[in-house]
Amino acid sequence: MSKIATAAPIPAVSRPALIAGLAIAIAGAVLFSTKAVVAKLLYRYHIDAITLIAFRMLFSLPFFAAVAVWKMRTEAPLASADRWRLLGLGLVGYYLSSFLDFLGLQYISVGLERLILFLTPTFVLMITSLFLKRRISRVEWLALGLSYTGIVLVFAHDLGAGAGSTVTGSLLVLGSAVTYAIYLLGSGEMVRRIGSLRLVSYAMCVSSVACILQFFLLRPASLLIQPAPVYWLSLVNGIFCTIFPVFMTMVAVQRIGATTASQAGMIGPVSTLFLGFAILGEPITSVQLAGTALVLVGIYMLSLKK
Repeated sequence: MSKIATAAPIPAVSRPALIAGLAIAIAGAVLFSTKAVVAKLLYRYHIDAITLIAFRMLFSLPFFAAVAVWKMRTEAPLASADRWRLLGLGLVGYYLSSFLDFLGLQYISVGLERLILFLTPTFVLMITSLFLKRRISRVEWLALGLSYTGIVLVFAHDLGAGAGSTVTGSLLVLGSAVTYAIYLLGSGEMVRRIGSLRLVSYAMCVSSVACILQFFLLRPASLLIQPAPVYWLSLVNGIFCTIFPVFMTMVAVQRIGATTASQAGMIGPVSTLFLGFAILGEPITSVQLAGTALVLVGIYMLSLKK
């Protein structure tokens, strides 16, 4: 999922600045999408999701902790209520969402996983409609219809091909998308008050501690001893697929605005599809391409709404 928070419109930027911002947003989206491919490679070494996510956070926690400490020293302390909110956001938005995502990747293709996660804006829309009584417009209904038709196409294709337990994996990743949508809704007001950098660093620290604690509670410490490729792939997962895309997306939002950055991030599902083909040998079919196109068109239509 691309880590984009709602931001106020920014002034018009020059063409070189726009190109640079788009490049950063696209690179961040591709790197973040690559985590699914890296996870599939790690699963070849017979580790489970609990071990995988613990290694990911072990490598990324020092950086997020350093940013969090810097923010604590340079900015006013958080109110007690905000601390509890951050605890909840970190557990729901990064811990639970990431855990469900990596669990689901054990059963489905990286292409289907990325498309399901890309439905997060549609869940934000539906949650606001159900609980905040926000009316869904005709254009938004059309966007929802296109997006879910695309998912059904790809899901039916993978189900027919017998690609693992597609239903189980899809439901797990669907849960990941829903929990991340809840995080986005809960963080919208906080990010305006305390800033995206502070919010992300604190929430990621909470998530990292939860993932590492979960490992030591449920798995023997001896599982920390793994073949060298597990460490290298986990390093890539923690730094290039977690730290870099989180902060690259934030920089892109500051330069070109949240809407443009989110539209640039639509390259994510496409890049995952082709990376899965190139690295994992997952086939690319016309049905997958058609389903991906429908999802992208639907999400693009939603991104144009104010």
